[in-house]
Amino acid sequence: MNIQTLSLIQGAKEARGVAVIIDVFRAFTVEAYIMHKGAQKIIPMGDIQAAYAYKVKHPEVLLVGERHGKKCEGFDFGNSPSEIQNATLAGKTIVHTTSAGTQGITNAQNADVILTGSLTNASAIATYIKLLSPAHVSLVCMGLEGVSDTEEDLLCAAYIQSLLEGHPMDLTDKIPQLKTTSGAKFFDPAQSQVFPTADFHLSTMVDIFPFVL
Repeated sequence: MNIQTLSLIQGAKEARGVAVIIDVFRAFTVEAYIMHKGAQKIIPMGDIQAAYAYKVKHPEVLLVGERHGKKCEGFDFGNSPSEIQNATLAGKTIVHTTSAGTQGITNAQNADVILTGSLTNASAIATYIKLLSPAHVSLVCMGLEGVSDTEEDLLCAAYIQSLLEGHPMDLTDKIPQLKTTSGAKFFDPAQSQVFPTADFHLSTMVDIFPFVL
């Protein structure tokens, strides 16, 4: 199994084999919580206008997502796991669009299989990939808005690779370090409306979900 770590939009375009599109803060953490809350399915979209158009045709769907971190105008929920944690989503269809994560999905057109990646279900992802036994795995770190690398996505990729290679990385000391790097915004009072502190903690709960998306 050849494992390659790629970055950002260009990395998604280069992904092949089994592609894991990683967005810890917060897109694919949000999707994991959405499915945990009993949603029927998630439809990821890159284009916000396509999301609005889908809602017009299917008014029963819920719109979830952000641009520059902020909830999109007219959406039911932002891209916040703490907001999703308190939502009633059982049986619902969710349309999800974000600045990074869903852009990775729409650009990974050369991959054979696309999985979403977060710390909350990393072990399940590794287990599923082992079952598939692919020749090539692409771990795509979507970073900040798909244009700059972030520590949490690189850490998630490294963790998944360590699981695939049979020597699991110890994250005990590494998760707290995110509070002063890419996760610092969750502890900035000036940004608390967009990046609540609870989102950091929910996004860094490792291996709490047993499923893959």
